[in-house]
Amino acid sequence: MPHDDDHWTKYNGTQTGRPVRPLLRDAMSMAGPGGGRTAIDLGCGAGIESKALLDAGWTVHAIDGVPLMDSHERLTVDVRHFAELDSLPAADLIYAGYSLPYQPPDSFRRVWTLMLESLRPGGVLAVNLFGENDSWAGDESETFFSADAARALFDGFDVRYWAEEDEDGPAFGGSKHWHVFDVIAVAPFSP
Repeated sequence: MPHDDDHWTKYNGTQTGRPVRPLLRDAMSMAGPGGGRTAIDLGCGAGIESKALLDAGWTVHAIDGVPLMDSHERLTVDVRHFAELDSLPAADLIYAGYSLPYQPPDSFRRVWTLMLESLRPGGVLAVNLFGENDSWAGDESETFFSADAARALFDGFDVRYWAEEDEDGPAFGGSKHWHVFDVIAVAPFSP
């Protein structure tokens, strides 16, 4: 299934009524009140998680190739694909819900490095990563990990939440086998 701009525009249009993803709710709870601190929403899509962050007092930098929202006070919408990213603002919380895997491994590694460099000490990182048992594994335009390789991404971090889904379930284009690692981790205070 091609995951191009047309696909994401259609997908984002179907997301407007869904609730905030639990991974973000848990990450926000761990991070504490926004109080004007900065959060990054990588792959903001329909803006549901960005709105939740704004409602909790965060200043939000949202990034997506085809977002369904516009910038306004405390919200900067950066309309770019991850492959085009060359920097990220300093942040206290970074959320990448079902977005990072949809890029090839070289781009993933570069964006991952940017994320780690922008996360302030004690900052919270919440991500979904695809595992090697996923139906789409082997697609060279996406990134997949073994459990050990996924855990290695968080070396030096305090992993507060780790869940693994490895089962059939619904997807936008029909059903598929999902292999997903849901992770919330806190950045170290010193290198």
